[in-house]
Amino acid sequence: MSRPDFAEFPSISRLTRECVVTEKIDGTNAQIVVTPEGEVFAGSRTRWITPEDDNYGFAKWVKAHEDELRVGLGFGQHFGEWYGQGIQRNYGLSEKRFALFNVSRWGDDAVRPACCHVVPTLYTGIFDTNMIDGVLEMLSMSGSKAAHNFMKPEGIVIYHMASKQLFKKTLDKNDGHKGAK
Repeated sequence: MSRPDFAEFPSISRLTRECVVTEKIDGTNAQIVVTPEGEVFAGSRTRWITPEDDNYGFAKWVKAHEDELRVGLGFGQHFGEWYGQGIQRNYGLSEKRFALFNVSRWGDDAVRPACCHVVPTLYTGIFDTNMIDGVLEMLSMSGSKAAHNFMKPEGIVIYHMASKQLFKKTLDKNDGHKGAK
C-alpha cells in the first residue's frame, strides 16, 4: 500500500502584528513593468495595454513618461491606481494621476518619478479592529487624502505584514461584492 502525498498544515499568522492602512482610491488598477533590458510595459488588472488598445489613457501616459518611469521606477513590476478625470469617482480632478501602492518602497521621502504619486498612508502600527474602524471614520469625516477637498472617498486598504495579505473596507456597500446594487 502506498502512502498519499503528505500535505503540511500552513503556518497561521498572528493577527496582532504590524499593518499599514492606506486610502483605497476608486480608479482603475494599473501596472508598469520595467524589464532588465529597460523595456517598459503598461498593464491593467487583467491584460497588457497599448496606446492603441488602452484603458482610460494609461498606456498613452506610460508611453509619454517612458524614460522617466524606466529610470525612476527601475526594474520590476510596479502596481498602482490610475484615477482622476473621467475615471470612476473623478475625485474632482482636472487630470489623471498614477498612485503607486507600495508605500514601504515609495512613501515618505523616497525618490520616485515626479509623474507618480503614492497612495496616502493613513495608519501604521499594530492591527486593531477599533483602530481600523477609527481610520475609516476619520477618512469619512475629513475626505480623501489623495485629492484634498474630495468628500466621497472610497475606503481603506489594510496590508497585514505578518500574513502578507491585503484587506479592504469601503464606505459604501462594504458588505456587498463589487458591482452589487
